Amino acid sequence: MAREQDGEAVTAQLSTRDRLILLGVARDSIRRSIDGHRLEDPALDAYAATLTPIRACFVTLETAGALRGCIGTLKARRPLVTEVAHMARAAALEDPRFPRVTQPELAGLRISISVLSVAEPMQFGSEAELVGMLRPGVDGLILRDGYRSGTFLPSVWDKLPQPVDFVRQLKRKAGLPPDHWSTALTVERYTTESFSEEP
Repeated sequence: MAREQDGEAVTAQLSTRDRLILLGVARDSIRRSIDGHRLEDPALDAYAATLTPIRACFVTLETAGALRGCIGTLKARRPLVTEVAHMARAAALEDPRFPRVTQPELAGLRISISVLSVAEPMQFGSEAELVGMLRPGVDGLILRDGYRSGTFLPSVWDKLPQPVDFVRQLKRKAGLPPDHWSTALTVERYTTESFSEEP
């Protein structure tokens, strides 16, 4: 069964059945990719209309509670069920932080999916003002300054529950000093509908 996670969008848009189908698509995509099969886009007419809108998503993989891969897109570009299949494959085989997932690991792999809302720009005049606007456990952020950028999903609040730490570690992820500030810095926020396989 699917399990809801913290940071889920206030209003869920996917039914339990929809979530289970997407988790199954992700697992099948990973299994087939590990076995060397070419990734084929799902046949959209075989899925409910709730699974075919153009949506952005991230797929996260864990083994024994430790991160094993996470790949996603911030911009909606493909039908949700198709994006899940592609991001699952990428998380298993293409995350540069980890070796490729192997067949023996598959049974112990836990899959989570985060479906993103459309990102909205935030207006602020200082870091303190930005920090004061954040909703811990709800907001995902996209931070940009020049050619440097980074994002934290809402699930990162579990590890960084203080808004000031959330912002400063996101700067670090973007390749900026934690105390960096400039008028060119921009931040967008989004929410996610997040769910995962039962442990």
